[in-house]
This record gives sequence, structure tokens and C-alpha cells, in this order.
Amino acid sequence: MRFPGPDSNFATHEERGRGPTFYAHSANNDGAWHPLVDHLRMVGDMAADFAGAARWREEARLAGLLHDIGKYANRFQRRLQGKEKGLDHWSQGASLALIPQKAVAAALAIQGHHIGLQRGDTDSLRQLDAPNLAKAVLPGLDLSESDLTLLGQRASDDGLAFPQTIEPCLQNWKYAVAAMLDVRMLFSCLVDADFLDTEAHFNTVQNDAKARRVAPPLDAAAAIAALHEFMEHTIREKSAGTDDVRTMREDLWQACGDMSKSAPGLFTLTAPTGSGKTLAMLRFALEHAKEHNLRRIVIVIPFLTVLEQTAEIYRSVFCNFPDRYVLEHHSLAGLGAEHSRHDAESGASQQQRLLSQNWDAPIVLTTNVQLLESLFSNRPSACRKLHRLMQSVVIFDEAQNVPTSLAVPTLAALSSFASNYNSSVVFATATQPAFDALSNEISRHSSLGWNPKEIVTECEELFNRLDRVHIDWRNKPVEWSELATEIAMETQALVICNLKRHALALHDILQKKETDGVFHLSTNLCPGHRRDILARVRSRLEENRPCWLISTQCVEAGVDIDFPTVFRAFGPLDAVAQAAGRCNREGRLKGQGRVIIFEAKDVAEARRQYPTFAYYQAAEVTRLLWKEHGAVDLSSPAIFREYYKNLYDVAKPESLNPDLIDAINARDFAKVARHYRIIEKDTLQILVPWGDRTDQFYNLRDQAEREGISAGWMRRAQELSVSLYKPRGGMPAWAIPAKLRARNGVAAGLSDEWFILEGNFYNDTLGLVPPERDQLFIA
Repeated sequence: MRFPGPDSNFATHEERGRGPTFYAHSANNDGAWHPLVDHLRMVGDMAADFAGAARWREEARLAGLLHDIGKYANRFQRRLQGKEKGLDHWSQGASLALIPQKAVAAALAIQGHHIGLQRGDTDSLRQLDAPNLAKAVLPGLDLSESDLTLLGQRASDDGLAFPQTIEPCLQNWKYAVAAMLDVRMLFSCLVDADFLDTEAHFNTVQNDAKARRVAPPLDAAAAIAALHEFMEHTIREKSAGTDDVRTMREDLWQACGDMSKSAPGLFTLTAPTGSGKTLAMLRFALEHAKEHNLRRIVIVIPFLTVLEQTAEIYRSVFCNFPDRYVLEHHSLAGLGAEHSRHDAESGASQQQRLLSQNWDAPIVLTTNVQLLESLFSNRPSACRKLHRLMQSVVIFDEAQNVPTSLAVPTLAALSSFASNYNSSVVFATATQPAFDALSNEISRHSSLGWNPKEIVTECEELFNRLDRVHIDWRNKPVEWSELATEIAMETQALVICNLKRHALALHDILQKKETDGVFHLSTNLCPGHRRDILARVRSRLEENRPCWLISTQCVEAGVDIDFPTVFRAFGPLDAVAQAAGRCNREGRLKGQGRVIIFEAKDVAEARRQYPTFAYYQAAEVTRLLWKEHGAVDLSSPAIFREYYKNLYDVAKPESLNPDLIDAINARDFAKVARHYRIIEKDTLQILVPWGDRTDQFYNLRDQAEREGISAGWMRRAQELSVSLYKPRGGMPAWAIPAKLRARNGVAAGLSDEWFILEGNFYNDTLGLVPPERDQLFIA
């Protein structure tokens, strides 16, 4: 029987005496259809390659061979011709993986490769048994074919051979977080292979500009040489630090090189602010990768401002390396969204987008949100990059920013990842959390708990040698006007407030006292504006001109700025320490710098002085330490250990997110993804007209109106965007939604993530100040 083809030129195996040809995908730009047997073989081979040395390599191959077996159905072939719709072609492969092979992870991955990972509990898995398979189909869909024997026979007739024996990826659910991570890793191998082979079919020679280029491999030896050269000729020669500071930085540099020979696993890197951690941790990563033949370096950073700064430094280090050596991937890069094959992006930005989808680059810089939420996601687009973490060094910079409410499952996943996938995880910070105090709770979800090795074995001595500041803990609340008077008496001072409204109030008072040299910094300012402010501030500091910077916490982590005096609103101990790191950073003062810890007097209720309840709790733990010890020594890692242990006793991280723990215990991947959120509230981006860049604003606004927004548009808009929490009930009148680009390139639809400012609500000093600012601002 001749099987109906997509058109009159439909080629069949029957013409060669082999029966009909079944297809995976419709015609590409060359008019060629994608044979199903070729697709299944290629995805199986790639999935196994991605699994590498994992014991479940053959199960990954099985998943690739079975994932689209439902496309051997006549109904699905008609769907490719536009004559059918609403078909489930994945549940059949899941059933065939589960029942004959007992490959639970492969079954879940196959079931989820379009709809996302579902549930791994016994009742849900029973639905994948052939007699019950219709129950596994989502509402509104039908199985493309219910006869699994027929599908298997057609695959066999096509010459497909399936692994007969496999070592299962998932052996039990005793340690649920670890088990779910294993499933996601296999899922990642499958969906990335599926995406890549499908992409290769549609990105043909005629469409070569959009074809994916393979990223260069990590050449650790060459990268190490480039890093040492950068240190010698860019950092050491131009260092403004004193001899003591330079010696301390060299000791950290050497410690990271020495410890790089250690076996892969969990590490902490505890070093003072201003000690050169950004480049020292890169040395550890590169030399560790060279020693153990690791494939990739992933740097994870909580804040976009710090990520952008680190990316700029690393690109300078590797400026002579091939393109795509350093990949920056975060929510505003315009690279994370899935785009159709009709997207008009091309050139270098297109390649960055393609590579960012699966982190196919030797050095990747990303955010806590991107990496950690992917580790707990159920979506194909988010999970496809996870297998790239195998045989890698993953460094969490400013590691204290892992949310306490997510600490236990997060650390359980990372512990399991490091022990099972020949990788190393490093937690780097000046204020190292005592996460090992949670090891017993962590071991409920991952057998090894949390037992990292410290890279700087003499970290206490390192901190003692960098005693650059004196901390003045004030025990009397102060009026804003009184505080402003004291600040104005300083020639140069940084002031860090807990809330934006406090920073704005203090800025208004100071500006009336001193009209020249008063600056404001917060995330109300777009990134370009913030960089401009910091450049102007650094210039005044270097020229010894009067300078007062009134800021929120956005200046604390990773911002290279050096004031002789810092005023810091009372808050969590780690935040106070980060503020102190902006004082006498290079050790150039004759004496010590001064850090004044103050409390505002304007609020009756203490909690309203802090952005969140968790922030308030951490501040109160700091207060108890202060009362017990008097002047708390910020140069002592031991005091931070005591602080974090007390904080965990108060906050009880293991009980902070019961919905997430329940979802983990229920093996419900979709619910886990919903409850694992680094940022609890949804955010949106506002395109704003800033200063000399107003022409760019109007060009972007007009382009969005005319063509819709694309990945390239989002990249260009990043410099002029301000992040806000999504308001309830839609956007107010001062912003309009940007139009999304439709598949055919014509503007259609409205974005719920990108908006364009309407009206005069962007100030060249204060940034975005709409009427509803108190309800929307991200503190």
C-alpha cells in the first residue's frame, strides 16, 4: 500500500520495495521533508553523547529512539499535511520505555518533551501502561495511534533497533530532590537533542545565516595563560592598592591555584570584599578544569549589575579568543525566549541566542534565577541546558544570596549534582553562610548532605590582614535631617538605605544642603544611567572633589567603588559587611575608613524599615548579635557562622516553603516548578527615555510600534529598561505594552513583560518616579 504523502512528489520506501516513508517534520526551505527514522536515530545518538559517562547513557539513547514513535501513526502523517490536529504523539513512547524496559526516567522525559515533565508517583506512572494510556492524554488531545504493537513494528521495519539492557537512571525515589534532578538531566539530554536535530532540519543551506555554529571548546591551558597575562599587565601594573592589600590579593590568588588540584566536589571560597575574588575564582575554575578535564565554566551571579561588570572583565581577559567564548545569559539579554524558525534575527546576535538556549559555550555567565530555577523546572526550554553542567565548574558568586526559603532543596540538588556528574560547585562570598548547619535536613533529600571544602584554608588570617575600616554601631535612632547634617560634614560619603523611599527622602534633604556632588543610585535608574552615575562618582573620588552618593542596596554587591566614609542603615549582617567593602577598599587612607551603622527614626513599626519580612528577621538576628558581642567584628568569618546559624534557628529554612516540599515528596515536577521561585513576584520591564539617550528611546519605541519586539530589540532596550513588580489589574496609564513580533515579521499581539513609558516620569537624577511608585518599586 502506498502511504499518502504530503504532495505528489512524496517519496516512499515502497518505491524501493520497503513500504512507506514516515516523516518527523514537514518541508524545510529546500522543500525536503524530515524522515522519521533519521530523526529518531540522530536524537538517540545525540542524547547518548550528551549523557557522556553517566551510567544511564543507554537509557538516554532509548529515550531519543522512542520520543517520537507516535509519529509512525497514519493520523500524525495527515497532521503534517494539515488534515489532522490535536494529536498526542509522545505518550506511546513513554509507555514503551516504561513497561518493557522499566526506564522510568526515559518515560517521564518522553512524556514531557512537549508538555513538560509531569508526575512520577505510582498512580501517574500506571496511566502509561498500554490499557490505561488514554488517561495520560491531556484534555483536548487524542492519541495519534493507540496500537503500540503497530508503532513498534513500523519502527522495526524502518530498521530501528532499541537497547535491550539499560542501567536505569532512576533506581528509587528515596532522596526525592536527587532523583528528580537525575530525571531532569536525562530530560535535558533528550530535549536538547530533539531541538538541535529539528533546528538543523529547518536551518538549511539556503538559510545558512541562521544555522547554529558550534561554540569553541574550552582550551583551559590557553585560557590560563591569558588570565595570567591579564593579571600581570592589566591588574598588577595598574593596582592602586597598598602593599598590604596587594599582598593579601596575591595570597588569595595563590590559594586558588593551589586548591585547584583537589578532586571535583563541593567547595567554599571565603575571602574579604576587595580581595580580588573575581579573577582568583576564575583561576581556580580554569586550573581545576585543566587538572580534571572539565568542559565548561559557569559563573552564577545574583545581580545583573554585577553580572554585567564581571562579563566585561572576562571579555577583556579573553579578548583575543574566538567569538562566543564568553556567553552572557540572563532575563534581559533577549536570549532566553523560544523563537520560531521564522524569526528574522541574524549574524552574531543570532548565534548568541542560539548558543544561550543550551549554554553551548566554554564560559557562561548567568544569574541565580536562570540556573537555579532551571534545576527545578519542568519545561523543555529551561531544562535543555542542564546537561551542559556535567563535567563543569559552577561558581556561585555572592553565594549568601541563595534565598533562605529555598536553601534546603537547592543545596540538596547541588550536592547531588556535584557527586554524580563529575563537576565542582563553588560558593564564593565574603560572608559565607553556615549551610553545613543544614546538612541533616539536606541529607533527607540528597544522601551526602552539605560538606564543602574551603579553598582558602587560612581565611581567618586573610580577613584579619585586611582590617581597613572601623565600624561605629549607633544605638540611638536618628532623624533624617540630623543624619543629613552629619553626612554633609563629610567631604566624601556613601549612604546606603534599606528602602528606596528612604534614599529619596535623604537625597532631597542633602540636595538642598549641597547642590553640587550629590548623587542618587537605585534600580529606579536604567542600567546605562547607573553606570553613568558610578563613572561620575568614581571620577570625583579620584579627583578628591566633594561627593555624596545616596543609594539603595544595589551598590553593595560587586560594585567597585571606594569611599572614605560609609553610612549604612541597620540591616542584616551580610548586608552591613558588603557596605563596609565599599569603604577604604584599596587601603589608601592613612588610618581606617569609617562605617557608621544608623537607624532611622521616622517609622513607628520596625518591620516597615525593611523591604521584606525575611530581611527584617535577618536584621533582628544581627541586633541580637550586636547586643551580645557589642561591636560586631565584620572581619571574623566565625561571627558570620554564628549569625547564619542563629538565623536558621529563627527562620527554620526547612519549613519555610511547605508547598515546595510537598510537591517534591509527591514527585510532581510541574508543582515543584511553580513553587520554586527565586523572585516570588513577577516583574516587567519599562523602556525609559534617559538623558542623552532619548533618541535611542524614541527609535526603539517606533520600532516596537512598527515591527514588534524581537530578541535584538530586547538587547538594545536593556540599557534603557527599569524593572518593576507587575501591578495587579494591568498596567496604569503611564505605560503602554510593547508589541510582540509575530512569526511572519508583522507586529501583532502585546507583551506582558515589556512596556514603554508614556509621560514625563523619568528624572535625570532620580530615575523612574511614576505616581504609583510605592506600590511597584523593587526595593
